[in-house]
Amino acid sequence: MRLVQLSRHNIAFPSPEGALREPNGLLALGGDLNPARLLMAYQRGIFPWFSPGDPILWWSPDPRAVLIPEEFHLSRSMKRFHAKSPYKVTINHAFGQVLEGCAADRDEGTWITRDINVAYHRLHELGHAHSIEVWREGELVGGMYGVSQGTLFCGESMFSRAVNASKTALLVFCQEFAQRGGKLLDCQVLNEHTASLGAVEITRRHYLDQLDNLRLQKLPHNFWVPRTLFLPQM
Repeated sequence: MRLVQLSRHNIAFPSPEGALREPNGLLALGGDLNPARLLMAYQRGIFPWFSPGDPILWWSPDPRAVLIPEEFHLSRSMKRFHAKSPYKVTINHAFGQVLEGCAADRDEGTWITRDINVAYHRLHELGHAHSIEVWREGELVGGMYGVSQGTLFCGESMFSRAVNASKTALLVFCQEFAQRGGKLLDCQVLNEHTASLGAVEITRRHYLDQLDNLRLQKLPHNFWVPRTLFLPQM
């Protein structure tokens, strides 16, 4: 297996099954971040992830981390907190601010470069990328964003500036997503945080089979309309 160099003139990708097992399913490099290529990537279970100054790198991990929305793990402490939550949660109210929050709140640095920012803004404008925002007294304190593929949501990043803010974003989104017909969240690569929230690993083949099915299913037409999902309980 070898790393494939993509052309800027052809948006086709090699089979994800050809990705290198180490590191984490690296498949290809190069190409660009135009909407057509990005959508082609997500439809094939591939996503971009690279550091500033590096070429564009494309990944398809095996195993793949996923979260079934009904199986979000609500700890006792989080359940108590959420019962008296001070937060308001919205959807698609502040995509740009969420992107900026995800880029800024990283001790290890960020992969959300200016090019990534521009690319996902374009996907948002085209109705494919979406954000969930967490507010406290009018201030954005957390959130997450990702790309929709029918009844599958590909989570890209989240951030938190207040206790349990990102967990609240994921919890409320999972509840709404499941209630409206959503089936699966893609978490890409399992880590300690996502595992604690209920994410598990499945084979890449299983993920691709589910993706092929779920991306053709539809959520209600108004699911991604900007609106409030949750109001403070205090």
